[in-house]
Amino acid sequence: MKKIVFFISLVFIALTANAQNIDYKKGMITVDGNDYAKVEVTKQNFGLTKLFDVFSLSGESKLVGGSGILVNDKVDENKVKQFIAAKGASPSIAVDYTLVARNKAWPISLQVDKTIEQNSKIIGSFKPAGSGNGLDHYEFTLPSGVMIAKVSFTGGNNAQNMELFTAKDNLKRTVPIPQQEKIIIADASIDKNQFTIKRIAKWLVDNQYL
Repeated sequence: MKKIVFFISLVFIALTANAQNIDYKKGMITVDGNDYAKVEVTKQNFGLTKLFDVFSLSGESKLVGGSGILVNDKVDENKVKQFIAAKGASPSIAVDYTLVARNKAWPISLQVDKTIEQNSKIIGSFKPAGSGNGLDHYEFTLPSGVMIAKVSFTGGNNAQNMELFTAKDNLKRTVPIPQQEKIIIADASIDKNQFTIKRIAKWLVDNQYL
């Protein structure tokens, strides 16, 4: 059997497996009920970090389908990290909140595809997360897909405050929304709350979250 040793340090977008039932349980990766790889965990650094030993199983030459964990009897380290992160298996995985390098002096713009740009670079995205009791809810993510903030507000494009949760520091608080631009008609193709979303995005940039 071939062995690959790695430290888990990043979180990845949840893995999608199109044609196979893939599971991770009790240290074993299975596909359609068949064992395909074994994961052994060794605690190090007084339990603060964990070393993963990944073994492919003899007699299995390739794991086909969307996962790509095993290719030509070799374990793909990144795919295993993705798989373990997607299944929520222990240990806890440190999330990578690295921001896009750009000139922050440039203005922020919202695009029709709900991406956020600065200095002609995509720095993140936003998406509506529903409405209720007069509140509109949104989530903000980095280009990697890592969720950085959840916000709720009332008042549409004239919202004065937002309920803000930031995942990086696990904080929830009420934050004033800076009122700068003159409100005109929002571009519905971007979002009905275009101006408030833009103000929130700027706040997230100014405070090193986006």
